[in-house]
Amino acid sequence: MSFENWAAFAAASSILLVIPGPTILLVVSYALGQGWRTALPMAVGVALGDFTAMTLSMLGIGALLAASATVFTVLKVIGAGYLIYLGIKLFRAGGALKAEPRTDAVSASRMMGHAWLVTALNPKSITFFVAFLPQFLDRHADFWTQMLVFETTFLTLAFANAFGYALIASRARAIVRNPRTIRIFNRAGGTLLVGAGIATVALRSSN
Repeated sequence: MSFENWAAFAAASSILLVIPGPTILLVVSYALGQGWRTALPMAVGVALGDFTAMTLSMLGIGALLAASATVFTVLKVIGAGYLIYLGIKLFRAGGALKAEPRTDAVSASRMMGHAWLVTALNPKSITFFVAFLPQFLDRHADFWTQMLVFETTFLTLAFANAFGYALIASRARAIVRNPRTIRIFNRAGGTLLVGAGIATVALRSSN
């Protein structure tokens, strides 16, 4: 795996993680209602949830890669189309972040478990990873090394993102609930997804 490929993956992952989804809504809800103390357990839960979804996705991708290079290529093309679809949908999304404060008193372990469940059991997470990860995998490099590097990178970024959202929500509520801010995130992420999908198709056509 080249440094450029890893850097592209890290950059794309960073922008995609910032885009608010069900997991971030949960993190913000707890932080709005119970303050900065929710940051650590929620961030750990999110990282564990992403680890579960990403591992399942990577193992499935690895099985396809081992079975047939043609099937893996088809998966990349389908994944590219899916990324373009998600990008257009996200770009056209509104700017509202509907996160209501959660004031129910729960332990740190329950918050962590809740974040893990929401992140890991969201079917869209696994579908997204199956579409997203093949764009950065090198079919000729060692799969397990790539899996380790990609998972470590993504989980570190996911933890930092959730932790940051929780701190910002607990300290500066107006920022995370500002429709203009959310709209900027959506359009930036949508543009990135469309660009990733088009770039994959373009590379396939030139080979």
